[in-house]
This record gives sequence, structure tokens and C-alpha cells, in this order.
Amino acid sequence: MPMQQIFTEDYKDRPYWWDASPAPEAPERDLPARTEVAIVGGGYTGSCAAIATARGGRETLVLDAEQPGWGCSSRNGGQISNTLKPSLSSLTRKYGADLALRILQEGMRSTEFLRDFIVQEEIDCDYRPNGKFFAAHNPAQYEAMARKYANQTKGLEVEAHMVSPADQCSEIGSDAYYGGAVLPMNSALDPAKLQNGLVDRAKAAGARFVSRCRVENIRREGKGFRLQTAKGTVLADDVIVATSGYTGAVTPWLRRRVIPIGSYVIATEELAPETVREIFPHDRIVTDSRKVVYYYRASPDGRRVLFGGRVSLTETNAQTSAPLLRKELISLFPQISDVRISHSWMGFVDFTFDSMPHVGKHDGMHYAMGYCGSGIATATYLGMKAGQKVLGSPEGDTPLDKTRFSTRPFYTGNPWFLSQSIRYYRWRDASGK
Repeated sequence: MPMQQIFTEDYKDRPYWWDASPAPEAPERDLPARTEVAIVGGGYTGSCAAIATARGGRETLVLDAEQPGWGCSSRNGGQISNTLKPSLSSLTRKYGADLALRILQEGMRSTEFLRDFIVQEEIDCDYRPNGKFFAAHNPAQYEAMARKYANQTKGLEVEAHMVSPADQCSEIGSDAYYGGAVLPMNSALDPAKLQNGLVDRAKAAGARFVSRCRVENIRREGKGFRLQTAKGTVLADDVIVATSGYTGAVTPWLRRRVIPIGSYVIATEELAPETVREIFPHDRIVTDSRKVVYYYRASPDGRRVLFGGRVSLTETNAQTSAPLLRKELISLFPQISDVRISHSWMGFVDFTFDSMPHVGKHDGMHYAMGYCGSGIATATYLGMKAGQKVLGSPEGDTPLDKTRFSTRPFYTGNPWFLSQSIRYYRWRDASGK
């Protein structure tokens, strides 16, 4: 198909989710001269922190450089996983067996928190506990999965069952994999609807949001902080930094500890419902075992395929990445080889050098970030924890308090090593490791 014909006539280079749930504007004619709590960033983390502090009786102001949730909070694929990335053995070497176990249990607790919060707050975000198919991209990975789920550590057990290569058509309409594992407790939602629901709950509690108000400088002043913004100056008793993959020069200590990596997503044009059901027989979300991973799912209405991943060595734009993602999609599902793209977008996820999220306090400012591509549950959970810490509540305590938020020499926020890392991991994926 010629390049110009792979896009629909109404193609949009913005998230598919924004069609139904655009990021809300939060205009304020005048900034307040002061506030008790200033939160920098209005995504999942900042919105949940605002819910906690506003409900705790603290005057709360949320400042965002764009609209609340404009970043990865409304640009992700809507997939919710239930574990942190590091292994128990690697964490045990760093922190000891007890703390390592509690850290990984905290990751599992975050998904329970999000599920319960959505239900309790009655947030309409197309939440579905439809499970995940974790596809093995080679036989060695299938065997590794089988060993992992057959020998789970007590206290970290997750429901799982293996699906052989001969039976994988019952889970996915593709012959490109070598079986995999079904994780029934994983889930999906509409990320923009979740984001807007969180903003609504924070506003209802009394928090104020100001959009298009980039914070340009933060400095200590007395017992509090002075924030210089694009719309004026605000004094705050406490500051929470919730900028994740968009952390910049205003907070250089944090910028040195977060690695912004672009993740790219496309949405197909509407397909026949039976075609989508052939691809996703049980409407599960899908990821695979590659280090340079692809993740995909059906849209909530069951009419499109949403397909994401990393397709370039360096950052690019959504229109350039779209044909590359489409090529990978068709290689997995040749039955839709003539499919066109209706939406293409990207967002920056925030990786860390230890592949773990972090919440804490530095130079008097609270922060939560570093979600490593699994931010829906972790960001909401740790955003709430950050808000509780500002309140001085023991509910804000977490095993992550005892971890080190490390960086590397000569790293200042520009991931110059990214292309080499991607080359290496693609080689590992191709070599069957």
C-alpha cells in the first residue's frame, strides 16, 4: 500500500482517547499569591496527590505546563500490570530479603488500590479486568515463563496459566509467537477517562488546577517555597513534583534520575467486530517477552486495534513512527494487511536506572516518579502516598521510602545512551535470549 494511503482521510496525530475525553482546560484568571500545597504536574500522580491533600484540608494548587494529564497520563495504552520490574533476587542483593519482598508486594498493592479506588469513586473509565496474554517471542522465553509461574515465591503469587504454542490461537489470532501465559488479574481502561475522573475528584475536594502555567523556577524562601511560573509567582508551604517523563531543568536533581523514553502508539481505523474478536478472542491486553516490547489491545468499543511500542533508535514524530508500527502490527496479524491508521501519537515514559519507581523528599520538596512504563496503577498509588506524606499521615509510608534514587556519572537528563541500548536489546531479542 502506498505511504499516503496508510492513513485514513480523518487521520489525527493525537491520542485516540482524546476524541471522547479531551484533556480539560483549567483556566485561572489570576494565580493566588500563596497556597499551602503547590503540585507541579497535573497527571495521574499530581491529581491523586491533590485528592489526598485537598481532602486532608490543605489548600491545594496544581500547576501544569499544558492541560492536566496532557502527558503520558492520557497518552498510554490503557494497560494495567501488577508487578514491579526488578526481580526478587536483584532486590534482595541490594536491600535484603525482607525489604525486597515488601517492595514487590507494594507493586502488587498498587493495582489493588487502583481497582478499589475506581469502584469507590465511581469513575467511569471503561475499566475491565479482562486479563493479559503475555506472549513468548521464542521457545526459550516460553520455558522461562513456565518455570517462573510454576515456582512463585510465597507472598508474591499471581494467578497464571500457560498456553502452549499449539493452543495459542485460543488467546490471540496470530502464529507469530511460541505460546505464552495468561494473567487473569491484569486489566484495561481508558486512560484519558481515568485522568479526567481524577481531576474531577480533586476539584470536588477543593483543589485548584491551572493549565498552560509552566513552572520556571522553584527556590526555598523561609520555611516554604517561591514558584515562578509563566503566569506569575506563587508562595507555597509544601511542593510536590509530579512531572514523570517530562521532568526538566527546574528540578535538576530529579532530572538526573529520570530517563525520558518515547513510547509510540497507533490506532487502526474501525474494523469489523468479528475481525477484532479473531485477534483478541477474550478481549485481553497483550504484551510480549521482548526487551524492546510491543503492547496492544482492542479499543473499549471492540472496533479498533491499539498498538504501541518502540520502533526507532532515536526519538521521532508520531507520523514517522506510524508506518513502522503498522508494519509490526501486520507482521503479527497478516489478516489485516490492508488496515489504515486513524490516530498516531507518542508520550514520554519515565524510566530509572534501577527500573523502579521512587517516592520521597529532596531539598524539602516531595516527589513521586519513575514508573518505568507501568505507570497507571503505580502513579495513582504513589501520587496518593505523596499527598499523604505532605499531610504527615502514616498512611503515606511505603517500603519504597527505604530505597535509593540513584543516577549515573555524567547523566544530566539527556539519554545519549538510548540508541545503543536499543540496539543491544534488539540483538538480544533476535538472538533468542
